[in-house]
Amino acid sequence: MKTTGSTLTKITLGLLVAASVAACNNKPAATPVAATTTTTTADKGTTVYINSDSLISKYDYAKDMQNRLTEKGKAAQNEVASKGQALQREIAEYQKIAATLPADKRQTTEQRLGREQQEFQKFQQSESADMQEVQAKETGKLFDKLTEFSKNYAKEKGYKLVLTYSKSTPGVLYVDPSLDITAEALKTLNDAYAKDKK
Repeated sequence: MKTTGSTLTKITLGLLVAASVAACNNKPAATPVAATTTTTTADKGTTVYINSDSLISKYDYAKDMQNRLTEKGKAAQNEVASKGQALQREIAEYQKIAATLPADKRQTTEQRLGREQQEFQKFQQSESADMQEVQAKETGKLFDKLTEFSKNYAKEKGYKLVLTYSKSTPGVLYVDPSLDITAEALKTLNDAYAKDKK
């Protein structure tokens, strides 16, 4: 099971870039991400951007989501480790007494242990798949929140295009800092999330 920090960032950024392309095709804009400088709306024109690196690190919803995923991942890892250790102990105990057992008893025990190993492998794969599914759902919820925010915020402020910018996965080589609405966006997102949590 992977830690979700880099996975979350890659998935979120990929989704945000796709949303930006959709916005360029006159579809609803969708792509926000978090905070550094503030400028007035009049200076920005109709295209603005949000720094996705800052959003991931400073948006309270994203931080809470990351914590939830980390806790769930650790719990799953602990359960897998616990079952794996129990199986290893059982195998080790059998190996200590195997030579003293009759052949039919050895065969029966080895078949049972083989089945338990297969079940453990299936359990391990199932836990991994479950964790990936949870990550995908959580990332989808985050993307939906950011998309909805971008759409409403752009409409309210008169923006035609909301882009994301990220130093970690640059799709844009240069963006004029006067187009950065990250701080405004982050404050609005965090205020709305704090209100929702009450």
